[in-house]
Amino acid sequence: MQLGTGLFTCQQRPDDDRSMTEIHDEMLELGRTIDEAGLDSTWVSEHHFSDDSYLSGTMPALGALASVTDNIEIGTCIALAPLYDGVRLAEDAATVDLLSDGRLTLGLSIGSNPNEFEQFGVPREERVERLSDQVNLLRGAWSDGPLDYDAEFHDVSPDVTVTPKPKDGVPIMLGGAAKPAVRRAARTADAWCAPSKLSITGLQRRVEDIRNVRETEDIDGEFQIYILQHGWVGDSREDAWETMKDGYLYIQRRYAEIFGGEPVDELPAERKQELKEQAIFGTPDQVVDELNEYREALGDDIHFVFRTYHPGVGTEAMKTCIQRLGEEVAPRV
Repeated sequence: MQLGTGLFTCQQRPDDDRSMTEIHDEMLELGRTIDEAGLDSTWVSEHHFSDDSYLSGTMPALGALASVTDNIEIGTCIALAPLYDGVRLAEDAATVDLLSDGRLTLGLSIGSNPNEFEQFGVPREERVERLSDQVNLLRGAWSDGPLDYDAEFHDVSPDVTVTPKPKDGVPIMLGGAAKPAVRRAARTADAWCAPSKLSITGLQRRVEDIRNVRETEDIDGEFQIYILQHGWVGDSREDAWETMKDGYLYIQRRYAEIFGGEPVDELPAERKQELKEQAIFGTPDQVVDELNEYREALGDDIHFVFRTYHPGVGTEAMKTCIQRLGEEVAPRV
């Protein structure tokens, strides 16, 4: 099992009096710590027009992370594919890949927040088609020679050559839990990212579906499964929960707003309990035991993204958690 962490969102909680410069500096400091801890990857997330300044500039953030790390995979988890100009995304992603010496993975999704689509002037009902078009355009842009693809949603000639080219091609990862999204990833991408809401049983069904689709349709090439889950490594289960709780529940409340399109003042008590049961937290031994349940169910070749970035819980606390994840958990999974 590979083990990464993130996802950097750079949100400013109402009780956080730091400047946005300091919050972005924190991302880079934590990126260095992740690299030094010997973990396998780190990730940024994307949303727009949020009053807590949720990270919107994925490619600049990854370029900065590339400059302060040497070994880890870096990537988007997830970039909102329908909102991008395809050629600019191809160019920017290739540039980040070159800056990182071929360490980029580009995670994409269809998006959901109505306000984001409205403000970008993109019809929300076209989001599935725009994602597929984006993947095809990126493949063509990164191939040798001209684009050789007639894009449906981007006014670019198939005869144009998009530069720069990435080092060895950029793996494309698609997200989503619904069967069509999972099968789309199996057919058109290099990887699938499972959302944190899925149980191990739900993950097993989807991973089996992916493998069946690729085998039945004779699709060659490596395919990586990424699993997302929030968590924390602490001195005890109680200590870990108390440290991560405020940041974790804050971001979940904001996700409820982003995905639902309506303000959420407070998560219901039953939702908070559900989120607590869903997360993985505790001593290194307890975290190892839970991660090994995923490995036993899904196999050794999964890449687990253990989300330790919880806005506002403190830079030093997150650094310590990351170090323990690298030193006391990763070698045992």
